[in-house]
Amino acid sequence: MMQQYGAVQIEEAADYIRKKLAITPEVGLVLGSGLGVLAERMENAVRIPYGDIPHFPVSTVEGHAGELVAGYAAGRPVILMNGRFHLYEGYGVQAITLPVRVMRALGVDKLVMTNAAGGVNLSFQPGDLMLIEDHINLTGMNPLIGPNDAKLGPRFPDMSEAYSKRCRAIAAEVAEEKGIRLVRGVYLGLLGPTFETPAEIRMARTLGADAVGMSTVNEVIAARHAGIEVLGISCISNMAAGILPQPLSHQEVMETAEQVKEQFLGLVLAILPKL
Repeated sequence: MMQQYGAVQIEEAADYIRKKLAITPEVGLVLGSGLGVLAERMENAVRIPYGDIPHFPVSTVEGHAGELVAGYAAGRPVILMNGRFHLYEGYGVQAITLPVRVMRALGVDKLVMTNAAGGVNLSFQPGDLMLIEDHINLTGMNPLIGPNDAKLGPRFPDMSEAYSKRCRAIAAEVAEEKGIRLVRGVYLGLLGPTFETPAEIRMARTLGADAVGMSTVNEVIAARHAGIEVLGISCISNMAAGILPQPLSHQEVMETAEQVKEQFLGLVLAILPKL
């Protein structure tokens, strides 16, 4: 049986973090590849390396700093993951979703999930920001496998509104006010770490996906299980395999994230006060 992270481990991690904070965070953020710019703009920031937190994994991917940052952003007390964990790094699904459960224990009831994703929808272009309306989990994993602790959430959580309609409406309104192009779509999560083949991208499009990536879906399942309201935003960092006559690279992902970081930052900071 896979390793379980129950209420004891969650509370041990939360207690360690709580003792270092002067705030009670209301909103959690998970920052994807190259999107850590928000962590640099926090006020009264407290930084805690993942390696110092009991039971936390350590991020190993370029573009993921590997620290929790807590403080104020746009006047809201927030805690963010500057860098996330992925199944392809060798961590179990329980480990990669532990931080979401710890955020809930710290008081978070709203979560902004971000990621870098490949564009599957042919109307998208690199640099677009996509409001995630729904997801398809093809990682082959689910963080709720195993015994269910009713104190953490129900055995069979509803996923008909994985991404909050209320939060999506706020994001769309803010984007319109700021003149930011915000496309909408379905995110498909795969295991990685290879980029997808052209045939896999054709499959994703057939299944109804607009973007594809290697994160997010299991974290959102854990968040909804815990009763957290979720807003998801993808940075379309490249067009997926087979769309353009060029190979894919993580460097391209990082370069596109760098180009859109100010727009991304402006959008998220304007959304936070309204959540």
